[in-house]
Amino acid sequence: MRAGSADPIHSPHPAVPSLRSHPVTQTPAPRTDEEIRPYLQSLGLPGLVDLHVHFMPDTVQEKVWAFFDRQGEDGGLPWPIAYRAGIEERVRRLDALGVTAYTTLNYAHRPGMASWLNEFSTAFAASHPHAIHSATFYPEPDGTSAGQQVADALGAGVKAFKVHVQVGGFSPLDPALEEAWALLEQAGTPVVIHCGDGPHRGEFTGIGPVRALADRHPGLVLVIAHAGLPDYRSFAELAAEHPNVYLDTTMVGTTAMELRAPIPADYPESMAALDGKVVFGSDFPSIPYPYSHQIEALVGWGLGDEWMRNVLWNTPRRLLSY
Repeated sequence: MRAGSADPIHSPHPAVPSLRSHPVTQTPAPRTDEEIRPYLQSLGLPGLVDLHVHFMPDTVQEKVWAFFDRQGEDGGLPWPIAYRAGIEERVRRLDALGVTAYTTLNYAHRPGMASWLNEFSTAFAASHPHAIHSATFYPEPDGTSAGQQVADALGAGVKAFKVHVQVGGFSPLDPALEEAWALLEQAGTPVVIHCGDGPHRGEFTGIGPVRALADRHPGLVLVIAHAGLPDYRSFAELAAEHPNVYLDTTMVGTTAMELRAPIPADYPESMAALDGKVVFGSDFPSIPYPYSHQIEALVGWGLGDEWMRNVLWNTPRRLLSY
């Protein structure tokens, strides 16, 4: 489907009015991209903050898109990229959608990439005022310090980090990362960490290593990408137990993900209880549906306008100290 078309994708989960003990105000969801700005205005918001957006060097982005392009082969479910365009066109699209702040998440999948990716992200943030200065780090095998990568990034003004446990092929508990985690804990800078078993299980993915990391560094601000799918319950419990563990909504509850890793029937109740611990994420540009559909899926849980305000604006701004 063309992004923002008039043929909307509907939320697979209807509103559940019994989630709250008192009635909540629920503004109708945007059903196309063109309806996002009016929706935000109806909530009294000047825009939204998206903590899970990717802006990568062209060579890296093309490889990511090639991976998704192969998803429909051999009988698999297709994954058409809705926002395949050049960097500046994607920036303009986010502005048109009403996204007033967005990360530019890069992550290293092999040694020797992190510093180069951070240089790209720094230059991007300097030339795009709505970009949240983002960075990554990696347990380099050659003695290069991940702690120094983080220290350099913090010194340059980075506001958010991203690591990808499955793609990077490393454990969050790798001793080579200990200095980096300690620095991030001290700084209070959020780390978006892709650590769940979806879409592909890795040697170090799952709840165990991340739970141990949160126990070891209780002040470390972790934002669990994709809410830890497919293990939604365990990561929701982790967020409930640890004051500095948050969940991002990336792809959660969307029609595409319900076909692959559906949420439990009572998951909206968990999200209601985690009000203030959930932040909006989209995975723009590499999504197979209109941007509006992620918002529509969340509104479909029936948790009310105040919950949506917190997800779209209040909680991510608090994390970023905006």
